[in-house]
Amino acid sequence: MAAGVPEMGIETGKGQMDARGDQSQPDPRPEDTATTKAELLERKYGEETSVADGERPMKRMRTDEPASETNATPDAPRSRQKGVAQIKTEYLLNASGRNRDSHVLDDDAAEAGAKVDARDQPKKKRERGQNKARSFGSSRDEKGLCSTRATYPEFSPATCQFGEACKWEHDLRKYLRDWKRPDLETFHGRCPVFAAKGWCNSGWKCRFAGSHSAEYETEDGRKELVLRREGESNTTEADVAVAVVNQVSTATKNDLTRKKFATLKTDEYLEWMNGKSEDLLDDDERQENRAAYKEPPFRPSEKRKVYFGPETPILAPLTTQGNLPFRRLCVSLGAQITYSEMAMSLPLLQGQKSEWALMRAHEVETEPPRYESKGSVTQDYDNTKDFKFGAQIAGHKPWIAMKTTEVLAKVCSHLRVIDLNCGCPIDLVCKAGAGSTLLENPSKLEKILRGMNAVSDEIPITAKIRMGTRDSKPTAVKLVDRLVYGSQVSQEAREEPSGVAAITLHGRSKQQRYTRNADWDYISTCAALINRHKKKGDDMSDTIREADARDQAKKAYFIGNGDCYSHVDYYNRLEKANVDSVMVGRGALIKPWIFEEIERGQYLDKSASERLGYIEQFCRNGLEAWGSDEMGVGLTRRFLLEWLNFTHRYVPIGILEYLPPSIQDRPQAWKGRNELETLMGSEDYKDWIKIR
Repeated sequence: MAAGVPEMGIETGKGQMDARGDQSQPDPRPEDTATTKAELLERKYGEETSVADGERPMKRMRTDEPASETNATPDAPRSRQKGVAQIKTEYLLNASGRNRDSHVLDDDAAEAGAKVDARDQPKKKRERGQNKARSFGSSRDEKGLCSTRATYPEFSPATCQFGEACKWEHDLRKYLRDWKRPDLETFHGRCPVFAAKGWCNSGWKCRFAGSHSAEYETEDGRKELVLRREGESNTTEADVAVAVVNQVSTATKNDLTRKKFATLKTDEYLEWMNGKSEDLLDDDERQENRAAYKEPPFRPSEKRKVYFGPETPILAPLTTQGNLPFRRLCVSLGAQITYSEMAMSLPLLQGQKSEWALMRAHEVETEPPRYESKGSVTQDYDNTKDFKFGAQIAGHKPWIAMKTTEVLAKVCSHLRVIDLNCGCPIDLVCKAGAGSTLLENPSKLEKILRGMNAVSDEIPITAKIRMGTRDSKPTAVKLVDRLVYGSQVSQEAREEPSGVAAITLHGRSKQQRYTRNADWDYISTCAALINRHKKKGDDMSDTIREADARDQAKKAYFIGNGDCYSHVDYYNRLEKANVDSVMVGRGALIKPWIFEEIERGQYLDKSASERLGYIEQFCRNGLEAWGSDEMGVGLTRRFLLEWLNFTHRYVPIGILEYLPPSIQDRPQAWKGRNELETLMGSEDYKDWIKIR
């Protein structure tokens, strides 16, 4: 690759992944999160279709030119074609103007639904087919170095409790000579972690160890290998990781695994909630029970106020791609609010390391978002106490979601909000009763959110939903009204509303996934409902519709999501749909500088060199987050390839015939304004490898 950019996915030895994007996918790994495992499995065993080649009919692209334009003269002006990103004539690769190819880009990869090559099967099945020798290798040293040697001088190691029986290498020079792969030459051979912190916590395992180590001669004439430091001599490994927050201790994870972590608020609330169940009561008993109504032990307290507005574009929670290095890149380009990848509640309660790793955030995400005072609308909002980063969880039972919320509130001190995912279309998530399945059971969803609000201390609770589960039956309007003011049954029972601080609506159904355009007319209808409630909130003074001020029902923000690909899309959604803010998902994956465009209010025609610089920055962020050792380099390569499956779809503004671009449009075959731009826009991973 170009100078300073790691050659991710180029080497074919151990620790490398195949860079074929949609042609191949790895098997789930033990260190993967629960959502990522579900993601990879669904990519392998996606929904069966009746189409011979496995493509869904709704995702097929029409690649032929309309008959009316087949014989058009080259100089004649062309009208804009629906579904096609038309390229200026001088950048077309063929005269017919056909689409780039017939390959379907499956956007389910953003939330884990991509189909993969049929040869990618588990070992027991793959061994019976062709290409049995295929292997993705391992991101580990052939024989690892003992941790008592990894960060110490050659002659002054720590004491290993296993002594000679230790399975790891103790001889440092032998490890460097026989077991460790050669140092990388990217970034000019200089370790990004060492350059940023003055100390590399990977020590001798670092793939750039040569840049921060030296050989010194001791007083007795021996030569000793020593790790160098820059800056203060007392810098420790903890100082290197100071830029990361929400790191949960091993002791806490062990307590969760052993079920020793106390969740007293949840236990008391569940006891109260189970004691007031009216399912088995007759009408007389139910009326008598309501007459003897008692307040729950915990109501939604005075939460920390949050703010969503036009100046706070939001980066959506993105499974796999929404990792810490990518979020850090987006924040540097103007993203004001970020979310963790969706974490499954039960693995969090079980103390799984892979799931808790999703809660980690960079220090730039702890800064307050941009804010412009709106007078009385935000009079109680304190921007100085706000953060950019929020957590998103998925749960299918009230007690699981509530316990997870209480644990998060106790151990993660830098959370803006806790968001409940009610829109994930992944089959393995939905079959468990979480994600989009909650849309089919609004009573259960309302109960979950109400309980989460009761145990989350000062952290506000939000929800992300879809239009519904089926295309023909959108249900979001009724659901939004229910989440803001409660159902008729809960109102009559004098139960407080769910108390959500914000609702995000993705303008597609579960069945639709990412096909066709998001329905912003429907989003506008829901936004109008919220706005009507805000205007007439003071008029609802009867005992049934009146909401307690502590529940924040009258101040719920409403956010739209779907197909935002430029600043024009962003501001059109704000104006026409009348939402408080817009959440950006795939648009940020394809061009993360969309937040910069929103801030400046103009298109930014980024050069290929600038875009390559963003890739370099992602790699640096990845090595700082995951480490510069063999494992960290492997993880950075893996997630870089996931991201490149989206970035190659970007078509430079300067070669488009019509603006604004649409995220659903597919380009005609095109060439860039220089060779680098052409290679970066290629769908063939072999062209990515040529970028050196």
